[in-house]
Formats: sequence, C-alpha cells, structure tokens
Amino acid sequence: MQLDDFDFELPESHIALEPHPNRDGSKLLRVMSDGSLEDHIFKTLPQFFKKGDVLVFNDSRVLPAALKGKRLRGDAEAQVQLNLHKRVSDNEWFAFAKPAKRMKVGDRLRFGDHEGSSQPCFEGQLEATITDTPGGGEILVKFDVSGVHLDEALKLVGEMPLPPYIASKRAAGSIDKETYQTVYASHDGSVAAPTAGLHFTDELLEALKDIGAQLQFVTLHVGAGTFLPVKVDDIKSHKMHAEWGHVSAETVEVIKAAKAQGGRVCAVGTTSLRLLESATRETGSIRPWSGDTDIFITPGYKFNVVDRLITNFHLPKSTLFMLVAAFSGLDVMQAAYKAAVERDYRFYSYGDGCLLEGLHNG
Repeated sequence: MQLDDFDFELPESHIALEPHPNRDGSKLLRVMSDGSLEDHIFKTLPQFFKKGDVLVFNDSRVLPAALKGKRLRGDAEAQVQLNLHKRVSDNEWFAFAKPAKRMKVGDRLRFGDHEGSSQPCFEGQLEATITDTPGGGEILVKFDVSGVHLDEALKLVGEMPLPPYIASKRAAGSIDKETYQTVYASHDGSVAAPTAGLHFTDELLEALKDIGAQLQFVTLHVGAGTFLPVKVDDIKSHKMHAEWGHVSAETVEVIKAAKAQGGRVCAVGTTSLRLLESATRETGSIRPWSGDTDIFITPGYKFNVVDRLITNFHLPKSTLFMLVAAFSGLDVMQAAYKAAVERDYRFYSYGDGCLLEGLHNG
C-alpha cells in the first residue's frame, strides 16, 4: 500500500494542544463492528465491558527527556537541545540533537545550569559525553551518573518531551509533568506518553474492577521514534524504531484463561497492542516476552490476541493511523475520522479517545 492511502483531511484546529481539564471527561467515539458510530464520554467506558474481560495497560512512566544545555569543546561553548529517545544502558541514551551536525565524538554536554534553568541538578549540572554520531540527527551520549541516579537527575533538569506538533506551539510547563503521565505509571523509561491511558482516573479503574473486568499491565518504553514521519511512498519500506518491552507470565496466564472462558482482550493504547502482538509473533499464541520490538502493523496483519482497542485519534499518514486501519479496516477508519472531525473531536496525544469494537481481521 502507498502512503497516500492513509491521508485524510485534518484541520489544524482539531489537534489538541492542551489536555482536557478532567481526564475522563474527554469524548469517546465508539466504532461498532458494522462501522456505525456512537458518541459517549470517556467516563462511561465501563458500560461497554463485562465480567471476565481483560484490559491491558502500558505502565511505562515518561521521563522528562527533553534537555537544554551547552556543548563544551575546549574553551568554546554552544547551546544545544536533546530529546532522548532510547536507553541502551544504565547511563547511555540515543538522542535526537539540535544542532546535530555540529556535534562530535568526545564533546562534553552540560545540562541544568543553563540560562533559565529553575532546577539545578546535584551541584548545578548534569554532564555527558558524546560517544557516537550515527547520523540522521542522532547522537549517542554517556552520562556521568547512571541508573536511578540518572533518572532522578533527568526529573530535575529535563522537561516533558511533548510531541513536536505541541512543542512547536508552546513550551512544556510544570503541569505537563502531571497531565502527560498516566495515573498508573510505575516504570521509568518512556520519552513519549502511552496517550490512550491519559484518560483513566483512579475512580475509572475502580469502576472497571467493580464490573468484574480484569486489569493487567505490560511495559513498553515508548520512544520518540513514534513521532517520526513516514518518508517513503511504499509503506513496506518504512523502518520502525525499536522499543523495549516486557509481558509477564502472570499477564499471559490471565489473558489465556479469560479467552478460554469467552472474555475479550482490550489493549489500552497502540503501545499495549504492539507489545501483546509482539509476544505472539513467533508461535501465534501469547507467551511471556521481553526484548526490543520494531513491529510495524499495517492492513493485512492477522491479530492473534487483541479483540478490542482503546486509542486516541492519530495524524494523517502516521504509523499509528496505519495500525488502526489494520485493526478496523481502512474504509471504516477513514469514515470514522471524517465523522470525528465533523463532530469536533480533538486529535492526538491530548485529544479524545475511541473504542474500536471488534473490527479486526483476526
């Protein structure tokens, strides 16, 4: 299929730049198995589930991985910006850098004591060394601190890595450290939020438990590559960035037992779906799994485990719109998105949600 097959008209005014004031007060578009549509509010979600259903959430926590600082080379200094996107060790990260072309292996980087910094780290700075410059705007940096100490340092000196279409319109604020994080986030490592989960409150999670739905958690550390545009006409030539994930044995057993008894498995977000399907690729049935995944789901993919999907509205020509088109059918999703624009739904990370109801081709 060609990239233009996944294009649609999206007025810029429909892209949400701010979160809804109430997490579960966003709109919810229910897309039925026959393609019909229902308008709801997200807090009404429990009425669409029954005892024995399983909802699978991504519990990765977003790190404030957008850094501003200085490049140090001898006596020369220059302002730099980094967006960390993939951790490769306790103290090493791949990052997209600006201005990347001026950075060299051996350069020192310092963050936390630049002009405008309000939260100095340790003695006013966090430092790193550039160890590789693979190209494409990417560098590999090795920080002077590691593990949890590095994570805590990033929380002090970094800013939330808002999606480019938001960051180009406004600066990240202190409120984003709360609103761009799910209420159940527990494992540091993402540099982009699993945004379908942003709609959930503690009360909504309890309401799902009260009807007998089972809540399970997986971990996929979302990388900044999720925002990279597809630059090839033939989508088969697109290469996804790899992201690390983990599916526990406990979650696998809960899913298997539920499906054996007629329960439905609902992935909360495309990240949860991609991880669950990654755990089935080799055998066709779900199994405990850990590792990097670069799974790229496009129309024609046969889904092995996920029956339903809760997700936000995605951008034209994006890999995420390709995924929902694979899950629900391209014609169905084109029609649903056209209706969402007409009904004034808000798109993307801080936007409204939708529940895709049994439309996949598994």
